[in-house]
Amino acid sequence: MEDVLAVYHRPHDPNCPLVCFDEGTKQQVKETRLPLPPEPGQVARYDYEYERNGTSNLFMFFAPLEEWRHVKVTDRRTMIDWAYCMRDLVDIHFPDAETIVVVMDNLNTHKLASLYEAFAPVEARRIAEKLEIHYTPKHGSWLNMAEIELSVLSRQCLKRRIPDQPTLRHEVAAWESQRNGAASTVNWRFTTADARIKLKRLYPSI
Repeated sequence: MEDVLAVYHRPHDPNCPLVCFDEGTKQQVKETRLPLPPEPGQVARYDYEYERNGTSNLFMFFAPLEEWRHVKVTDRRTMIDWAYCMRDLVDIHFPDAETIVVVMDNLNTHKLASLYEAFAPVEARRIAEKLEIHYTPKHGSWLNMAEIELSVLSRQCLKRRIPDQPTLRHEVAAWESQRNGAASTVNWRFTTADARIKLKRLYPSI
């Protein structure tokens, strides 16, 4: 926990951007009946029945000090998918960075070994050498600011019926553009000193 908190309090360095990474899901559902259109004094009305239409995975990249986020919509969240996300981070999103500091939870797919499952050894090593990974502790995913951003995405964009993945991609891209354009970020205030007081029960007794 203190390792992640220390990372959050490093000074801003454009050559070593901080990127929080997390993933979520969204079930796609279709309407079984056409909604009734809105009328004066009456909003549009939707039938409670719906048709399930698969699930998409959402990979969230969030750089709080850069006031930037990106959501990648995929079919799955395997080791290979994670590896391609890390390559995107290195080659597309921050190609000029010397090192990218990544905060993420400790899932079994979130390992440098996943790069070697997806790419040739030389390419896997090239990507790995650009990453400085810090894992949140078990039951400590709340320390990941990308989880906060996923919550904002859910409230502002996904809290409704979305019928298919193309529509989901379009809606998420519009949300992402609006948030980035507004330079929205997270003002993190929880410090190591706070942790040692408020979470004293988690520390071993000496």
